[in-house]
Amino acid sequence: MLKRRTIIQASLAGGLVAGLAGLSEIAHWYKEWWDVHGPGWKSMPWPFSVDAWPPGKAWRNRDLGLEVCVRLKLDFYGNCDTEVVADAEVDRVSDISLLDSDFVPVQAGNRIRITDLFGRARLYRVKTRDGERLAEAIAVSYKCDIVAAIVIGPIDDPQTRKAAHSFLETNTVQIWVNQILEGR
Repeated sequence: MLKRRTIIQASLAGGLVAGLAGLSEIAHWYKEWWDVHGPGWKSMPWPFSVDAWPPGKAWRNRDLGLEVCVRLKLDFYGNCDTEVVADAEVDRVSDISLLDSDFVPVQAGNRIRITDLFGRARLYRVKTRDGERLAEAIAVSYKCDIVAAIVIGPIDDPQTRKAAHSFLETNTVQIWVNQILEGR
């Protein structure tokens, strides 16, 4: 026959184990929710259909209303000695046509530097399923490879645009880019 004290202690221990298991499940659910819906840059599925190039990586920042899509085009760039220097090259090598085949440049492009890579960035007005939006195409070259990025959202605001450019220089993006370049 078990003593009353032993039964109480066993009941408390069982309740504690059940409570810890419940808290563990809540923490697991919360982490998954946070990874998708929390603040900051979060990974998202590649938003474009399959084409001749392997899919890239895409991230979303709900706080800023931005999406950034980055793709590498290996052994693509014919002029291996110089960076992307003309707006027509940005139109051709970036993935802006995947957003809208009738893209409209808003202004002339400008030279851009992402980490130690140089190229051009150009602002466009595109029609998406969410209506008309602004998008910036960025094309920088590394030897004969192109790193093409598209930033979609309210990038007419200089601070928001700077935040997107800063994100392209973070370890999140640069580690992925370097893994692709080294793994070929």
